[in-house]
Amino acid sequence: MTAATHSTLFPQVPDSADAVLDGLDPEQREVATALHGPVCVLAGAGTGKTRAITHRIAYGVRAGILQPSSVLAVTFTARAAGEMRGRLRQLGAGGVQARTFHSAALRQLQYFWPKAVGGPMPRLVDRKIQLVADAAAACRIRLDRGELRDVTAEIEWSKVTQTVPADYAPSVAKSGRVAPRDPAEIAQIYATYEDLKRDRSVIDFEDVLLLTVAVLQDRRDIAEQVRSQYQHFVVDEYQDVSPLQQRLLELWLGDRDNLCVVGDASQTIYSFTGATPDHLLDFRVRHPGATVVKLVRDYRSTPQVVHLANGLLAQARGRAAEHRLELISQRDPGPEPGYTEYADEPAEAEGAARRIRDLVAAGVPAGEIAILFRTNSQSETYEQALADAGVPYQLRGAERFFDRPEVRKAISALRAAARFGGNDSLLDDVVDLPSQVRAVLSGEGWTSEPPAGSGAVRERWESLAALAHLAQDFTAAKSGATLADLVAELDERANAQHAPTVQGVTLASLHSAKGLEWDVVFVVGVAEGMMPISYAKTDEQIEEERRLLYVGVTRARERLHVSWALSRAPGGRPNRRPSRFLDGLRPGSVTTAHRTGTAGPGGIERGFGGSPGVAPRRTQRTPARCRVCGRTLTDAGEMKLMRCDGCPSDMDEGLYERLREWRADQAARSGQPAFCVFTDRTLMAIAETVPDEAGELARIPGVGVRKLNRYGADVLAICAGQEVEGEDGSD
Repeated sequence: MTAATHSTLFPQVPDSADAVLDGLDPEQREVATALHGPVCVLAGAGTGKTRAITHRIAYGVRAGILQPSSVLAVTFTARAAGEMRGRLRQLGAGGVQARTFHSAALRQLQYFWPKAVGGPMPRLVDRKIQLVADAAAACRIRLDRGELRDVTAEIEWSKVTQTVPADYAPSVAKSGRVAPRDPAEIAQIYATYEDLKRDRSVIDFEDVLLLTVAVLQDRRDIAEQVRSQYQHFVVDEYQDVSPLQQRLLELWLGDRDNLCVVGDASQTIYSFTGATPDHLLDFRVRHPGATVVKLVRDYRSTPQVVHLANGLLAQARGRAAEHRLELISQRDPGPEPGYTEYADEPAEAEGAARRIRDLVAAGVPAGEIAILFRTNSQSETYEQALADAGVPYQLRGAERFFDRPEVRKAISALRAAARFGGNDSLLDDVVDLPSQVRAVLSGEGWTSEPPAGSGAVRERWESLAALAHLAQDFTAAKSGATLADLVAELDERANAQHAPTVQGVTLASLHSAKGLEWDVVFVVGVAEGMMPISYAKTDEQIEEERRLLYVGVTRARERLHVSWALSRAPGGRPNRRPSRFLDGLRPGSVTTAHRTGTAGPGGIERGFGGSPGVAPRRTQRTPARCRVCGRTLTDAGEMKLMRCDGCPSDMDEGLYERLREWRADQAARSGQPAFCVFTDRTLMAIAETVPDEAGELARIPGVGVRKLNRYGADVLAICAGQEVEGEDGSD
């Protein structure tokens, strides 16, 4: 026997039932020894819930109270089920079934199908998206790849909430759910999808649960056979149970009450999939005699991290908040959470990358560090910053930014426009690089306003918006850059980020970080509009966003860094504010202190992402406002005119025509398209402003220093009513 056998990787099996209880705290021991009747375990983050329930099962088996084959433990992921089986083997309780809901139901369905239905069981489809596409085509409804994902998710939600196609539209309206398309269209696709499955003799994963429920409801003899097999049930992550899973659990139980559920309502973050904490919160109503045990000793995080987590929930509202758990850290003190404010998102990413590079250099394993963000579209900025800093990373739960289909397709369109832009009508009347990129991306489905709701369509829009923002930042950094220059930059970024990154820093969305933990966690983008996300409107949605931040914070064992940016892009208007969830928690947040470039009290850094003591080189732009009605302008064309399209124009028509004639002559002389001299919008702005000196002309969007030097004298002369003699406009 090697020394490794005695290591933590190969723990010795306890030699008795009582030995299984060794090392458990009083509450965990209470869970482990409560083997009869309904038991509800309310377990906060990091409190050892898996340890408690696996020791409960193992103690029951080792004490001879539970037969291994009579116990069914269910959870929500194959990874969690595998971990549970491994722990049970280490405790000497092999033979216990630990499965996901779907795995357990599928096993029963396959076994009882010949008896309950007869004939071969229908084939299980791994991915239903092609079937949804066929259903949409049969309905003559065209869906792109993102819309297919969204409609598929709606069908899944309908089935786990036991909503039939005819009831889909009213159910969406009642629940306040934002449908990705017209609910009537989705209901039509849903109904056709069900017809196609029957015609092709296939079932999906949701059908596995539905059919198992139907068999157990209709065949009492089969239900009794299942109940004679399984007499004790344990359900992990009970706050994530859907109505359909709850119904299946009730059928497994029958009129018995040997059930142990474990959950935390404060970690309910999947309501969009049909999960609801109501079953957990109502457990004592359904089972008045239940034993309720609260696990609040946090073994994962330092007191400083736990203090912040408790503070987040202390401000929560709603039913789940009424059942929140006050965690008590069991670890030695650590550093206070760091709060850092940056001027813009790239500076925020660069700041995180620099800190991580220093941590890795100091000996912290890269695999013990994570950057957590709200949406997958945020990953590109951090991928780039880590690559620039030479820090390896790995992406969890999402494709790399440059691997996303919509990004690859958009870059291909940009590359084509760079090569053949002169023949592209989308590029007519646009000269500056950001406008060119927005014009090309509009052909890929990008719009100036984001789509309502979440889902694949929103994620695709966010990816395209990230490219549009990147073009704007690239132009600000490299004056005079062309579309070809941008495409080359994108190619370089894509190549740099395709390098192998095993054992690197984890980049993950807050949703995909659930169930994981790291020594060091950076929670980034914690600003209004991103946390809570802009499309979270109702009180319930806002509270779920708070719980999502709580989950992110409680992933940290030792060090936690929280950051936000005042603006999206360098030089942008600093109109963002830290998330409301941090109010009263971050140092200085109670008072509205003046923002400076120096470090504030309590470890809060109010910087610009640069070196200490170095003033920012970027200037902040003032918002463009309509000179007629005063509305803030965001459209590039309106910004050139300095007025809304709908506001009245005071343009000098005669001056506009003279400018057009002059532009045509200049274009002919230089052999370039007319819009490369000045666009129609710029000429309209000049004809409306009628500048009489160079400074006034330079302030008109679309002029710029280069064109002012080349064409300024001519334009000012024309505005003054003077004749311009046949000059070629050269410097």
